[in-house]
Amino acid sequence: MISRDLDKRPRIRGILEGGGMKAIHTGDGVFITDTEDFSPALTFSCGQCFRFTETDGAWRGAAFGRDLTVTETPGGVLLSCPESDFYGVWHDYFDLGRDYAAARERVAVNDFMRAAAGFGRGIRILRQDFWEALCSFIISQNNNIPRIRGVITRLCAYCADADLPPRQAGAAFPNAATVLRLSVDELRGLGAGYRAEYILDAARAVENGALSGLSEMTVDGARQALMRVRGVGVKVADCVLLYGLGRMDAFPLDVWMKRALSERFAENFDPRVFGGDAGIAQQYIFHYIRYLHGRA
Repeated sequence: MISRDLDKRPRIRGILEGGGMKAIHTGDGVFITDTEDFSPALTFSCGQCFRFTETDGAWRGAAFGRDLTVTETPGGVLLSCPESDFYGVWHDYFDLGRDYAAARERVAVNDFMRAAAGFGRGIRILRQDFWEALCSFIISQNNNIPRIRGVITRLCAYCADADLPPRQAGAAFPNAATVLRLSVDELRGLGAGYRAEYILDAARAVENGALSGLSEMTVDGARQALMRVRGVGVKVADCVLLYGLGRMDAFPLDVWMKRALSERFAENFDPRVFGGDAGIAQQYIFHYIRYLHGRA
């Protein structure tokens, strides 16, 4: 007969697919060890998503209708969630099946990239909900991170409290159908400003199927399809491709990335040299160039 104490021991599920990390299941959630290539602080603070915030050393947020607290310790990273949520949501959300150590080696195509990959070690590309990524990056235009988070927080709260079928509550990001029930004035009142009309156009495109099949298109074709939505330019489209569709061959270019390419790469440098690791390379470059200019 197994004693109660023995039955409560942590269970080791073994090595995760990517990079040798191990998942240990405890009463508090899932503890990930060997996390040299998994830093929540770097991952959440490099402009990929806007619903996780840090308080007292813990990152709290939500995705796919699930709340999560992430705590980094000297021994690893604790995801405070049920085991079912870890395998159903968070394993893929944090891209834990990818070997980032191998990716860092592949993107080290020159001395600058070798330094950037080393400095950014621990960043992972979040695999987010497509609609949430599209809406969030439309809101991000000409905006700073605190204001983006504020708009998104108010949008989530407003839609959860309003009597808008299909009603959503708690951690859920309002789906496109719910957002379509809002007016331009309501969205502006939440802080969306001129982006309100863009958000509604994007919601209509999602609901009418105009953006279906993007995963099967080439990255250029998917980018062009996204740019048919009002207010979606190249940069927003590439962010949505990378963070909302897991298109790791996307390479978003903002002012920091353009500065890095201008300052640190040859004039004819082609990011396609990174292939399927382009999205990872982009995050390393973005994080490192901001540090070099005192903005990290």
